[in-house]
Order: sequence, then structure tokens, then C-alpha cells
Amino acid sequence: MTAPSTSAQRPSAVALHDVSKRFHGVPALERVSFAARAGSVLALVGENGAGKSTAGRIVSGLQRPDAGTVLLDGEPVRFASPREALRRGIATIAQELALAPSRSVIDNVLLGAEPAVAGLVSGRAQRRRYRELDEQVGFGIDPQATVGALRIADQQKVELLRALARGARVIVLDEPTARLGSEDARSLSRLVRRLADAGTTVIYVSHFLQEVLALADDVVVLKDGRVVRAVPAAGETPDSLVTAMLGRELEQAFPQVPAVPAGARELLRVRGLRVGDEVAGVDLDVRAGEIVGVTGLVGSGRSETAKAIFGALPIAAGTVALDGREVRFRRTADAMRAGVALLPESRADEGLLMGRSVGENVALCELRRLARGGLISPRAERAMVRRSLRRFGVKGAAGAEVASLSGGNQQKVLLAKWLAGRPRLLIADEPTRGIDVAAKRAIYDLIVDAVRDGLGVLLISSEVEEVIGLAHRVLVFRGGRVVAELAGDAIHEDPITRAALAA
Repeated sequence: MTAPSTSAQRPSAVALHDVSKRFHGVPALERVSFAARAGSVLALVGENGAGKSTAGRIVSGLQRPDAGTVLLDGEPVRFASPREALRRGIATIAQELALAPSRSVIDNVLLGAEPAVAGLVSGRAQRRRYRELDEQVGFGIDPQATVGALRIADQQKVELLRALARGARVIVLDEPTARLGSEDARSLSRLVRRLADAGTTVIYVSHFLQEVLALADDVVVLKDGRVVRAVPAAGETPDSLVTAMLGRELEQAFPQVPAVPAGARELLRVRGLRVGDEVAGVDLDVRAGEIVGVTGLVGSGRSETAKAIFGALPIAAGTVALDGREVRFRRTADAMRAGVALLPESRADEGLLMGRSVGENVALCELRRLARGGLISPRAERAMVRRSLRRFGVKGAAGAEVASLSGGNQQKVLLAKWLAGRPRLLIADEPTRGIDVAAKRAIYDLIVDAVRDGLGVLLISSEVEEVIGLAHRVLVFRGGRVVAELAGDAIHEDPITRAALAA
């Protein structure tokens, strides 16, 4: 990748000046000012809730500032909607995808920007325009594929193609690589750099600090809704950014994980598991008080294995045993009653009811236990929710809409929802995706605390450091199979990467 360069003479493409924003009286931004130079990558970093996504949404017209000014090419603008911002050349790709899942890739990419001949949409012109875009980025996605059938990594690429189809000269990317595997993330970073070198301005919100430093020209650090550092990326390190984000040094990325108790019983045994074309014969075990890490490239069958164990996907062949008894969950409700919990890969699509309150989400899996004579006891529900919010350190009122919380607090709510009933087995699929370093440590602490109480954990993660830092054993998936198992001192990045890539 070409090293990014900064230029103080480069004119500002888009800027915020003394912008403030409040939600329900709580400040999200306080007099925030920064400028993104034309043809550069400006990274916004900070803890969850620091205000970086809010700043990006204000730039792209998704939200309006309460005070302050948005400047485009040095001129004040006030966008009434994202559509208006798009007409002025500003596009955004949010952390949670906004696609039409039942439509084709080409329909999604060109939606609202369809080429027409004599006032009618031209299929030939659409195909030609799509080929031009695909040649530009090299994603190689079938234009006729149904978006909902694509893996998340490819759906993310469709979002980016859609922004490019609109000729955006400013693109706001909110956690663009959070859902991508390592090679896909590197490919996207190379594309972003090429776009910037060609004149596109990119505002890049990310928690991956190494990625930010390799890609960005400038970095703005936000803390509690204020800018605490605005510097060229070239002079920064991950440690300097973390210190600015937290106001202190992060003492340790991972908690001390207790050893698996001697003679710990086997909670989960999977043999010869086959699921569609994605899982081709998986064997794995999890003991009480053990964290088994699962890693591998996107599409290696990790998530499909998790969903099949939980009853969310049909099992074509093989056996699953829980506490020594063979089970075949036909519904996820059966798995839940048996003491199995699944923290899904996407909290917005599969884990939380984003339009409902924090309390409603936390209580969702416990409604049967909270019922008296077929009716939910409001007093018992409130008490349970209060205990869970305290235990999991959720920063948000029980009555607040869960969509209003930061990503880290949403993930804590999701964990509280599943662990409130104290399950025997937790399957955690990308448990820290899209959250900052401090929120990650909080999630790790909560998982390890539950492991000390005897919980077994199947931890699926694309972040190799995460499985190395937490797991007692690591299973590497490739092509729908477990191709390597590492334990103890043998757990290192090199053998994991080699096994995943068949190197």
C-alpha cells in the first residue's frame, strides 16, 4: 500500500466548526471542529459513545447539528436529509448495512442512479455501468446475485459500490472493515487509498488503530464528545491514540483467564457436523470453564457451525451432544431451554430489537421465568433488568431505545440478554466486532467472569489476537472443516495464519 501523505496546503473539502449535538438532553458532541482535506483520508477514533459516528452522520446529512456549522468547500451548508447531501457529493456507508436484501446486486448498486435511455432504464447501460465500477474496484461480485444470500463481507462491498455509483467526492465510512476478514479488509484499505489519491475525500471511522495509522493522512481523537487530539497520522502510534482516547494508558488488553478446572466435564461434543455446502464435517468439544477459540477466513464455515449447534440452521449429518446427551435442536427456543446461548455476529440484524427499550431487550430471554400465572410481573422484570444493567455495566437507562446506545453498550445489552439466565454454554460469534478497545476489555471481563462460574464458551472471532488472548484452545477452520487445533504454548499467530491460508 502506498504510504499516505499529508499536505497542509491541501484545501478543506468538508469541515465541522463548533458543532454541538444533544440526544434527550445528553451531549453527544460539544463544540467539535475538524477539517478533512480534499483527496485525503481523515480518521475519527475514540471510545464507543465518544461522538465519532454522530460527527460522521452530521457530515452526511443523517442528523442535524444543534449548533455550529458544516462547511463544504469552505461554504456553510445545512442538509435537510442524506439525499440532499448526496446531491452535493457526500455519501455515507453506515456500520449497519442498509440494502434491499431481496433484490439483486446490480439493483442495489444502481438504485437511484440507474442509467436511462430516452427516459427509460436501460438494462444494457446498467450492465455496462456495473462492469465499469467492478473493474475499478475488482470485487468480482455477480451482479445478478441476490444481496440477502451474500456473506456479510460481500454485502459491505455492495454498499461501497453503491456510493461509488453516485459519484461521491466525499465518502463517510463508519467501521467499514468491521465485518470483513483480514484479506478483504486489506483489499478495501487499498481501494480507499486509491480513491483518496484520485481526489476523493474519505472520513474513516474505525476502531482498528493499526489500520487507521496505515491508511489515514490525519487523525482526530474524540473523547466524551470533544476533540482531544487532531494530528497527522504519521506521528502517532496505537499506544498514543489509546492514551488520548481513554485519558490514560490501557493497562492490559486481555484479562487473566483462569485455567480449566481439572476433571471439568464435557459440555459440548460435536462429531461429523455437516451443514449445507458450508460445513463439511466438523468435530469439536467444549468443557465447563473452558474458552475454545474458533478462527479462520470469512466463509470457512465458522458461523454456520455455530448456528447449526444452536438450532438456527438445519443439520445435514453428524451429532451434537450436550452434557453427554445427544441433542438435535429443531428450534432455537429448544437450545435456549437446554441452557445454550448464541451471541450472533450481527447485533442489529440478529441480536437486538433496535426499536425497543434496553429493558425489553435484556428481559427478552427471561420472560418465561418472569411470568406468574401466564402474566409478566412488571416488578420482577424491573428488578431483573436493574441487576443485569449493574452487573454488565451498561451506560443507558432501562427505558432508553437500544438503538440510541453506543456500539459497545449495545453489545453489553446483548450479552446481558443472553447471560441473564446463566446458560451452561455460550456461543459468541464476533463478540467485540465494531467496538473500541475499552469496551472490548469490558466484554472480555464479563465473559471471563462467567467462565469462572463454569460457563463453557465457543468464541468465534476474525481477530487472531482475540482468540490468542482469551482461548484455552484454538480451532482453525478452512473449507468447512477444522484443519488445526492448538493449545497452551502452541497458540501463536503464525501457525494460526498458516493453517487458515493453507500456507
